Amino acid sequence: MSGQFEATVRVDRPVEAVFDYLSDGRNDPQFSPRVQHIERIPDAPTTLGTLFRSTVKDAGMTTAREFRITALEAPRTIRWAEVSKNLVTAREGGYDLEALADGGTRVRLFNVLEGHGLGRLLVGLALVAARKDAEAFGARIKAAAEAAIAPR
Repeated sequence: MSGQFEATVRVDRPVEAVFDYLSDGRNDPQFSPRVQHIERIPDAPTTLGTLFRSTVKDAGMTTAREFRITALEAPRTIRWAEVSKNLVTAREGGYDLEALADGGTRVRLFNVLEGHGLGRLLVGLALVAARKDAEAFGARIKAAAEAAIAPR
């Protein structure tokens, strides 16, 4: 079983700056409290194929996660796929960014969650939790990006 959750939020910063901020996955702990540690491999600007390795705490369990960048088209599209082997993984995820006429950016985040082994029984619960948090997650992205990116 698999399923998707998504959130859309307006960030009051230019699309190029929001793209740069979100494409550096090392910023994820600023808006995702479940991410305890993250590193970029190689330690160089994010490109197609860059790997982000993280330690994440979900439902009281700490797991190692690895995500590979599968598409990167500045300043509009960021895509990733989880390559780690966990019970529930993000088969595909990404950001779609749209420049707004007033200089802001519309950001759409999505993840397709998939269960493996016993995770097939858990993925439904993970989706319910992710969908319930989606609006708040979007708000955390907005707040973190606006705090990290100076206004024009």
